[in-house]
Amino acid sequence: MARIVGEVMTREVVEAHRETSFKDIARLLAEHRISGLPVVDHDDKVLGVVSETDLIRRQAAGPADGKARRLRILPAPRRARRAAAVARATTAGEMMSSPAVTVHPEQAVEVAARIMERHGVDRLPVVDEEDRLIGIATRRDLLRVFLRSDEEIRQDVIDEVLTGTMCLPAYAVNVSVRDGMVTLDGQVENRTDVPLVIRLTWRVDGVVGVVNGLTYRDDDTRPPERHPSSGASTAGRS
Repeated sequence: MARIVGEVMTREVVEAHRETSFKDIARLLAEHRISGLPVVDHDDKVLGVVSETDLIRRQAAGPADGKARRLRILPAPRRARRAAAVARATTAGEMMSSPAVTVHPEQAVEVAARIMERHGVDRLPVVDEEDRLIGIATRRDLLRVFLRSDEEIRQDVIDEVLTGTMCLPAYAVNVSVRDGMVTLDGQVENRTDVPLVIRLTWRVDGVVGVVNGLTYRDDDTRPPERHPSSGASTAGRS
């Protein structure tokens, strides 16, 4: 079924410390061809994340010697303080985005993807129960889930959903997959089984959509029909 972050994350993590300099961060990013890295303390606990964007923002903010150009339009006080801090930043601890948005290895890949989207980040440090860094999950890592072949997806739908969880005979439902789009045709026992099969199919790794062609034998959403009793007694004549 759905894969978890621990199965797709990168375990060899390039990291920085509070005191890592601007130039060393730039060198690490270039050497390892990455766009960001976590900042950790002496106990490997994640303090924040520093990215190419942070470095570019530092350069755009002006020189570190305090001789920044005078702006014609003054930003809001909070933004002004942030811009001034960025302009003075020379280490990872001063430039990093903090606190870091992290995930745990047992979380589902789809949950991690939603967290990335919600926070607008490209990478998530993966931490253990004590918040120590054990890996990193990037957008590329999560996208690997969707690179499975159509035949692999089809077989998982049959084995895990239909004959596995639903205990249906192999001939009951025909499964076809094209570019990750799953089409289900056939008949299940109950009407309530249809949304369940669709929901379980969506959870299979690599599925990008489900086309429902399922029918059902029994409508178990309707109350049972009431039949008049056949043994009613009749009053005798006097």
